[in-house]
Amino acid sequence: MTDFSRLGVAAIRDGVANGEFKAVEVAEALNTRVAGAKALNAFIVETPEMAVAAAQAVDADRAAGKPLGKMAGVPIGMKDLFCTEGVQTTAASHMLEGFVPTYESTVSANLWKAGAGMLGKLNLDQFAMGSSNETSYFGNVISPWRRNDGGNAALAPGGSSGGSSSAIAARLCPAATGTDTGGSIRQPAAFVGISGIKPTYGRCSRWGVVAFASSLDQAGPMARDVRDCAIMLEAMAGFDPKDSTSLDLPVPAWEAALNSDLKGKRIGIPREYRLDGIDEDIAKMWDNGIAWLKDAGAEIVDISLPHTKYALPAYYIIAPAEASSNLARYDGVRFGLRDLPEGAGLQDMYAATRAAGFGEEVRRRIMIGTYVLSAGFYDAYYTQAQKVRALIARDFENAWASCDLILAPTAPSAAFGLGEKNADPLSMYLNDVFAVPASLAGLPAMSVPGGLDKQGLPLGLQIIGKALDEQAVLNAGLAIEQRSGFTAEAGEWW
Repeated sequence: MTDFSRLGVAAIRDGVANGEFKAVEVAEALNTRVAGAKALNAFIVETPEMAVAAAQAVDADRAAGKPLGKMAGVPIGMKDLFCTEGVQTTAASHMLEGFVPTYESTVSANLWKAGAGMLGKLNLDQFAMGSSNETSYFGNVISPWRRNDGGNAALAPGGSSGGSSSAIAARLCPAATGTDTGGSIRQPAAFVGISGIKPTYGRCSRWGVVAFASSLDQAGPMARDVRDCAIMLEAMAGFDPKDSTSLDLPVPAWEAALNSDLKGKRIGIPREYRLDGIDEDIAKMWDNGIAWLKDAGAEIVDISLPHTKYALPAYYIIAPAEASSNLARYDGVRFGLRDLPEGAGLQDMYAATRAAGFGEEVRRRIMIGTYVLSAGFYDAYYTQAQKVRALIARDFENAWASCDLILAPTAPSAAFGLGEKNADPLSMYLNDVFAVPASLAGLPAMSVPGGLDKQGLPLGLQIIGKALDEQAVLNAGLAIEQRSGFTAEAGEWW
């Protein structure tokens, strides 16, 4: 009997299309698996009936000889940042607990149109603000991985798309949606040994996605391998007139064009990413990645991205500033939570609602954002950060004169234990140090597994590409995947 939890997107889609098994069989098997993994806390809401209904529709279409979509028969997890019609959408916050949208986000609508089904809504850091999935109102997501030191300390699955990464690594679903503002697809993918790609800003519609920082937020796929990411990205992407930042361009056939031969490609190694005291396992994995890309036919070149050291401080001014503006809509008047103390006026209601509805990290970022946008500090902080952002984008533009892609680590370390970094927000923010520059420049970037550290935990390699060149990024990811021989899995303890 087929173990459907071991099949990826391509295997399920092709198996259903070829009549090897029914889509309903897959949906039912994965529904059972999701229901049995409560200990991971990866899902906020489970929707088994929706997964089965989508599968039944695919099976009926196949029986009738109708053409099947790119994701036909594939049950997936949906990050609870995407509005889903008739299903609670919370952004992992108390503020939106109980909010049931009457409309569907464009990305999720595209996936349902392509034949995918929904197993449920995945947990995340509250309003996508976090790097460890410890800021959710619905509790921490736990990584399925454990260190090999004999201890059983609960590990962070990364953030903010921690529910997505944990569910895929635990084989609860073959793929899931993620969003990436400053690394929230790539860093969790690296922490659990899966693949994830943040496409060029504007490739996937932001309409119907709860906003964090609108000039940075971008949806993307997370899956167990590069091909599955390519398939899912094709289904998710496309022009949307409802999103003013959406790119009016045709969606390339990324899966069909996958090719791990990198002859003629130049891979840049940014010297600024070789940080002082870089983790020994990270440095070794990076060197392995360079060797693998060389073996695939690429030429390795040394490059400079001189403003890299300013990327993190610029990001932590721009993103909170945009969050401060976006989250002003949660006032207790129109939708979501309303906390109205007896005898309270309008201002009191605003204050009480926001104090109850927003978690500590969200409040911290709103305060930072409001401060840097205030009259006395706007030019000193926000304007300067936008200038730095322009310089970082120019660094990449200059680098493309001598290379086609850039290779770097995804994160500065393997997964850390839950609670280990809570006392020091700056230490937590440093997790994004390698991921943020590509986000500020709006470039496509992908994380693929690069090996294990001394404690037996996954490490990720990051490929950054030119704007709109997701194909080259996917191809380089495939080249690494084929050479790394990464087959490690989390032991099943839950």
